[in-house]
Amino acid sequence: MFWSNLAVAANFFVEIAVELIILFIGITFLVGLIQEYVPDETVKRVLGGRHKILGSILGAGFGALTPFCSCSTIPLLLGMLNAGVPFASAMTFLFASPLLNPVIISLFIILMGWKVAALYFAVTFVAAVAIGLLLDGLGFASQVKSVAAVRSCCDCQQGTDARSRIRRSADFALSLFRQLVPYLLIGAGIGAFIHGFVPTELISRIAGPGNPLAVPIAAIIGIPIYIRAETMIPIGLALIEKGMSLGAVLALVIGGAGASIPELTLLSAIFEKRMLAAFVLTIFTIAVAAGYLANLMAL
Repeated sequence: MFWSNLAVAANFFVEIAVELIILFIGITFLVGLIQEYVPDETVKRVLGGRHKILGSILGAGFGALTPFCSCSTIPLLLGMLNAGVPFASAMTFLFASPLLNPVIISLFIILMGWKVAALYFAVTFVAAVAIGLLLDGLGFASQVKSVAAVRSCCDCQQGTDARSRIRRSADFALSLFRQLVPYLLIGAGIGAFIHGFVPTELISRIAGPGNPLAVPIAAIIGIPIYIRAETMIPIGLALIEKGMSLGAVLALVIGGAGASIPELTLLSAIFEKRMLAAFVLTIFTIAVAAGYLANLMAL
């Protein structure tokens, strides 16, 4: 029995790991090209000085094109705020960036289908815009600390010819891959273990469709831990196969990708405690809403 389960887990690991690696490098390379031709200064100029709602939509759209990491998102957020980008636009970028980048959406499409990916994108995009505008309307802009802009490590590039841009995009993709491949492999490994060894009835009983509290519990579990969505999605796929509800998996992914202790530590340098609390509550709300909608779609 053990060796049979091990063979199933090993096969799952190889298939998922290869798929994730190829997809991650390809999508990240394309994102690098986009960033080469749409520099940060252009983004700040486009997002500033526009109607608040339109600026927020554009902020969420730009966040959806940006792979989330502390090297790029937090310094860019600081740059936006210091450059005078409206608070609502900057907040929608902050919420959208970790949850809607192309790597995550592509992984959802490949592993869970386009309907789940479309639901995830629509709920998260609308929520990011709406909550950014709500926080702005409630005066949370006063919760931003006076912090000097941090220059992104990606801003120090030279050479504008196509070859240089392609080389930098490839370097960007490989550099990000080297940083994140442990998370991808760990996620695939945990998913493989769940797939091969965790009893189906256990997962179904704790977090299956029959438990109405599975979605908020999954969101609460996801928020404090540092699990990138690229790591969590293969784990989630294995959990679904074991009987965990789709909504609970979505809540877990959104909670883990949208907020974590390391990220909150970085954001504490920018925001006062009230804004940090609002940020965590926002991620929790998005996670729970998407989770329950996913379960309704599955009925």
